[in-house]
Amino acid sequence: MADQLTELGAQLDWVRDYLDPDSLTTRAGELESAMGSPGFWDDQAEAARISTEHARVTRRLERYEALRGELDDARELLELDPSLEAEVRDQIVPVRDDLARLREEALFNGEYDAGDAVVTITAGTGGTDAQDWAEMLLRMYLRWTADRGFQTEIVEASPGEEAGLKSATFTVRGENAYGLFKAERGVHRLVRHSPFDSAHRRHTAFAQVVVAPLLPESEAVEIDESELRIDTYRASGAGGQHVNKTDSAVRITHLPTGIVVQCQNERSQSSNKQTALRILRSRLAELREEEREAELARERGGKVDVGFGSQIRSYVLQPYQLVKDHRTDHETGNAQAVLDGSLDDFVQAYLLARAAGKA
Repeated sequence: MADQLTELGAQLDWVRDYLDPDSLTTRAGELESAMGSPGFWDDQAEAARISTEHARVTRRLERYEALRGELDDARELLELDPSLEAEVRDQIVPVRDDLARLREEALFNGEYDAGDAVVTITAGTGGTDAQDWAEMLLRMYLRWTADRGFQTEIVEASPGEEAGLKSATFTVRGENAYGLFKAERGVHRLVRHSPFDSAHRRHTAFAQVVVAPLLPESEAVEIDESELRIDTYRASGAGGQHVNKTDSAVRITHLPTGIVVQCQNERSQSSNKQTALRILRSRLAELREEEREAELARERGGKVDVGFGSQIRSYVLQPYQLVKDHRTDHETGNAQAVLDGSLDDFVQAYLLARAAGKA
C-alpha cells in the first residue's frame, strides 16, 4: 500500500511540474482583476472568454489541491494505523481516477486545446468497406464523447452507395475537446472479414479523421470570398439518426488550399452557408497550427508528421483482435471495447508521448 501511495505521489509531482500551480494562481488573480474592472461586460464576447478561462484555471487549481490533500490524508492514516490498509486502498481508488484525468489536462497547452472541436471523417481506400468503416468510427466517437459528457452535433453526413458513409462532420463541445481529439487525427485502418464479400475474404479499409478547433465567432479567421467556390445541392441522405434531410445543402471549396467543407442539417441555405463558413475558418486555423508544429519540429531538429496522411492506428478484427496505435505502440486485444468508445487509454498514451517528444 505504501508503494502505491509513493507512486501516486510521484504522479502528482509530475502534474505539479506540468500544471505549474504558482503560475495558475497568478493567472487566476489577473483574470479576477479583469472581471472586477469597470465596463467588464461591455464586450460580451471577451467577457465570456475571460470568465470561461477563470473557471477553468480555478477548477484545475482546486482539483490539484484536493488531490494533494487526499493523498496526504491517506499517508497519515496509514502511518497512524497500518491495520486500516483496506480502507486506505478504497479511499485512493477515486484519487487514482481523478489524478489520471488531471495528468491528461496538464498536457493541454496549445492555443485552442481547451476549446471545442469540429471533426470530419472521410472514407478512404476500400470501397463499401471503407464507407462502413467511416460509419463505425462515427459511432465510436459519439459513444466516447457521450461517456465524457461532451455535447455533439452532426453537421453533415453523406451516405455511401450501398452502406456506411462517404463522409461525416460533427462538432464536439466540452472542456479540452480539441486537445483530446488532436490525438485522433490521421488515417485509421480496419482489417476484417468483409460482410460485403460473399466469399467472406479478409479486407483492409481506411478512413481519414480531420480535427480542427471550433473557433468562437469573435475569433474568426479572415477569408477572401473571391477564393471560395460555393455550390448548393439537395441533400440525399437517409436522414434519421444522422442528419435532417433538406433541400438547401451547401458545399464550400477554399481554392488556395483545396479544403472542402459542407453542411446540410440546417433549415435554410443561408444557415447552412454560415455553418460551413465557420467550419472552414476552423479548418484554416488548424492548417495554421500544423504549420506552426512543423516549424517547431524543425527547430528541435526532429521530424514530426503533422499531416492527415499518416496511418496512426490499426483495428484488426480477424483473424485475431488487436487495436494498436503506431505512434505510441499502445495496444489492446479488446477491439470491441475500443469500437464501443473506450479510447481514453489510447488518447492518454499519445498525449504523454507527445509531451515527451516521442509522438
